Amino acid sequence: MYKTLKEVTQVAEDLNMTIGAFNAHNLEMLPEMIRAAKEMGSPIIIQTSIDTAKYIGYPVVVAVVKTLANNEMVDVVLHLDHAKDFDEIKTAIDAGYSSVMFDGSALPFKKNIAKTKAVVQYAHAKGVSVEGEIGTIGGTEEGISVPLDEKMYTKPEDAAQFVKETGVDALAVAIGTNHGQFKSKTDVKIPLLKAIHEQVTIPLVVHGGTGVKEEDYPELINNGIRKFNVGTELLVSWTQEAIDSFGETEVNKSLRHNVIPANMKTKEIVRHKIGLFMNLNESMNIGRIKNE
Repeated sequence: MYKTLKEVTQVAEDLNMTIGAFNAHNLEMLPEMIRAAKEMGSPIIIQTSIDTAKYIGYPVVVAVVKTLANNEMVDVVLHLDHAKDFDEIKTAIDAGYSSVMFDGSALPFKKNIAKTKAVVQYAHAKGVSVEGEIGTIGGTEEGISVPLDEKMYTKPEDAAQFVKETGVDALAVAIGTNHGQFKSKTDVKIPLLKAIHEQVTIPLVVHGGTGVKEEDYPELINNGIRKFNVGTELLVSWTQEAIDSFGETEVNKSLRHNVIPANMKTKEIVRHKIGLFMNLNESMNIGRIKNE
């Protein structure tokens, strides 16, 4: 079924797991991403950048994701990632996206609150969830570029005030991850996440998930991470598989024979990540302790 971010992160909270948020760069990737979630028995969040949404067409993305969600009988969220332009956010919401992110992390704190609150008011009136961000996450990804030496960690007290003032449904936090990191892994600041989790009761979000060590997943999930973004790993793997296939094919062979292996590589990664995100070896009660 077609769901909002708020709906699927509530499932994640109840089961002490996190929901994988996977960036799609073309339509070809979508079916196998959603089928992977169906096979694993988990909701999934499909994310697009503004540029990808424009490339495909906002209404087309919405129609395809809704159709696949209904046909495959799996809960799917369609999320606009790292949007800073009100007009683009409005376009996505009006086209039928079920979730949007307003990224005001580079703005002064008060202006971030004010602009995020305006997005929340418009989105909530349409039944759409909103993700905000406090702190800045370094690195480069499509539509985002922050020098690593300019990233700022999230302050727990700022996170609490931001959530109270804006009414966001989820909060992206800066705890040491980097966008676009795939050749190495980072050391996330677990004590900082715990401090934020003590102050904030809404779902927390990890960006730059490709660069996070898989052995750190359980502790992140147990401390409130309910949306876990993965983009670069999918992009790099899909592209490498496509390069290999196209490099060996005859020019008159159907394109699908080159694209299908790349799509299946995407499916393989999504299945693997979801298996870890379900946090199967951990108790369902850990995530609820601080609220009891």
